[in-house]
Amino acid sequence: MNIEGSVAFVTGANRGLGKAYAEALLTAGAAKVYAGARDPSAITDPRLIPVKLDVTSPEDIAAAAARCGDVNILINNAGAMLLTTMLAGNAEAALRREMEVNVYGPLRMIRAFAPVLAKNGGGAIANMLSVVSWYVFPFNSTYCASKHAALAMTDGLRMELKAQGTQVIGVYAGFIDTDMAAGVSEEKTPPPQVAERTLDGIRNRQDHVLADRSAEEIWAATRNDPAAFAAQMQAIFDAGPTWAA
Repeated sequence: MNIEGSVAFVTGANRGLGKAYAEALLTAGAAKVYAGARDPSAITDPRLIPVKLDVTSPEDIAAAAARCGDVNILINNAGAMLLTTMLAGNAEAALRREMEVNVYGPLRMIRAFAPVLAKNGGGAIANMLSVVSWYVFPFNSTYCASKHAALAMTDGLRMELKAQGTQVIGVYAGFIDTDMAAGVSEEKTPPPQVAERTLDGIRNRQDHVLADRSAEEIWAATRNDPAAFAAQMQAIFDAGPTWAA
């Protein structure tokens, strides 16, 4: 699919990776980019069309789909990460919040926009997932659970939307250099790199986009020797949470 001349909608477009997605689409020649944000006034680039959007609000999503009837690329970027273990006192609340934003939000967006995409020739959907869609990092377990669910959702939607010609892509990266990972001392990927690899995935009709070195290495490790990788995660947990700044 060509990016040039397309009409795109990006969720969580006011900062970080969402802002990088919007800028990459414009640079690649998109004719129009709708920028979804809970506070539309946070969208300051005059080339973008601000749209009020909280992905946990069915009303916002329905209004966005009704307004943006020319979309043929949907990028589900908005996310929440609360750095919570499964037995933490706030684990249930954290998991509910992460599931609402990371799973139910994209699902609602896709259900609302699938008819729009079908009307406009099929188009493409890119869901921003994570390397932890494939394994559990022990100090971030509730987030990992939400991304496992988001991966299953993405794979299911790919099968369901194939008949209408809609491409569904899962995008995977390690820590990205945004506010979400501000407290993390691990290596971080520049947001523009993730955005560019995603657009290449749309152009080349890929089902899965490995957006950084972390994704490439973990994809291989979790498939070549999953038992060894699980043992590595156990060792990290036993050593204590020294991974964050």
